[in-house]
Amino acid sequence: MSVRVLSLLGPDAPDRIRSVAPEVEVLRVPGSAPLDADLDGEVVVTHAPKHTPNVLEVLRTASSLRWVHVANTGMDGFPIDAVPDDVLLTCNRGASATAISEWVLASMLTFVKRFPATWLHEPPPLWNFADLGTLEGAHLGLVGWGRIAQAIARRALPFGVEVRAFRRRAEPSGMDGVTIVDSVPDLAAWSDHLVVAAAATPATRPVVGAGVFSAAKPGLHLVNIARGSLVDQDALRVALDDGTIARASLDVCEPEPLPRGHWLYEHPAVNLTAHVSWATPTAVDMMIEPFLANLQRYQAGEPLDGEVDRTAGY
Repeated sequence: MSVRVLSLLGPDAPDRIRSVAPEVEVLRVPGSAPLDADLDGEVVVTHAPKHTPNVLEVLRTASSLRWVHVANTGMDGFPIDAVPDDVLLTCNRGASATAISEWVLASMLTFVKRFPATWLHEPPPLWNFADLGTLEGAHLGLVGWGRIAQAIARRALPFGVEVRAFRRRAEPSGMDGVTIVDSVPDLAAWSDHLVVAAAATPATRPVVGAGVFSAAKPGLHLVNIARGSLVDQDALRVALDDGTIARASLDVCEPEPLPRGHWLYEHPAVNLTAHVSWATPTAVDMMIEPFLANLQRYQAGEPLDGEVDRTAGY
């Protein structure tokens, strides 16, 4: 099958695409430069408009368009309605699941082992003694049951952690040791660690707010690696100040970038990172590999991975 790909990714992307599919014609489209009036292609691979402002114009111009792949794991920053209904729409769903799940486990271990508070800089009052917790027997609640949440569960279960997950569909988890529940407040009341791993859609903003915090087990550790909009930060501040939430480990926040002087930077019970839980030495490859695998499926006439549910928004 002869295919023309319009790439709005980085300058190295066309060569990467040709290395997998040398027969494919690849045209690099700068993300913000003026477009040729006759620009056309069957496939568009792009980031969200925040990084590639041209993408909306490309979608309007490419009359032969049959498939759009968004090289992001979430679709909350992409105008789904701009893609015609008869055009395939896919994304990098779950591509960063391994890296993010490791970040979550590191945050959980940091919390129970009290790092860095237990690191020494001078002789302690007592040697060979510390009040530390463990993951063995701990309760892990997952808000969402997509590929990232599943990767977290797979890594947590060998630690002896009990795992429950909330999902919007009343279906079994498909993973031994993981129970699906139908209430986020009930999940928070049971959990020692509550991880927000849901897609950001109008229906899920925020999924964790004052009602969830009021139901939470005292001393809960909240982890958010999804989107800042999924957690009501004003309600979180109240829950942190009154001790209901013992610690919040946040890789995402609202807004991003967070402005200087924001309370999240200074709160003693907040561990905050700059939306980097996905980062690995192979992050660039991770961004394009799902598209390359799908391109081969597309040429073979096979179903594509990561197809976006337009109604659900992810």
